[in-house]
Amino acid sequence: MARTIGILLIIGALIGCLLLALVMFVPTLEGSRTAGAAVLGFALFGIILLAPLGAGLFLLWKGGQEAKVAGKAQQQRQLLNMVSTRGQVAISDLAIEMNLGRDEVQQLLYDLVGKRLFSGYVNWDEGMLYSRQASQLRERTQCEVCNGQLTLAGQGVIRCPYCGTEYFLD
Repeated sequence: MARTIGILLIIGALIGCLLLALVMFVPTLEGSRTAGAAVLGFALFGIILLAPLGAGLFLLWKGGQEAKVAGKAQQQRQLLNMVSTRGQVAISDLAIEMNLGRDEVQQLLYDLVGKRLFSGYVNWDEGMLYSRQASQLRERTQCEVCNGQLTLAGQGVIRCPYCGTEYFLD
């Protein structure tokens, strides 16, 4: 929406400048107005037209930023839906279906964990992502994959130092 308003403001400001140029300089060519008066009039009214032009450029930029945020949120929703409906999903399948690289999928996942929206675990070696209830994961002291002792790796993340499996708590 902001992008559309920005584009409309820019177009309106440009049309206003063209009309102003016609009003100021056509009488100058006919000799009924001096060139100095035309330049002064164009400068004074041009300043008024700069406000919508500046606002339009700002809204165009802001709309682009909002579109990026909305796109990332949509990707995160898609990832959550895929994992929660399937229970487990291969990271390669996520990357293909979402048209992303493995690193991008990993970053989306870490963002969701940081927002406390995802609980489960991922085995990066096997390339599998599993959805689990947080209550089941909080009680876990040994890795489901290799039975190694789990260690705290960060806020909401428990990692197996032996096989690299990461468990995400919400």
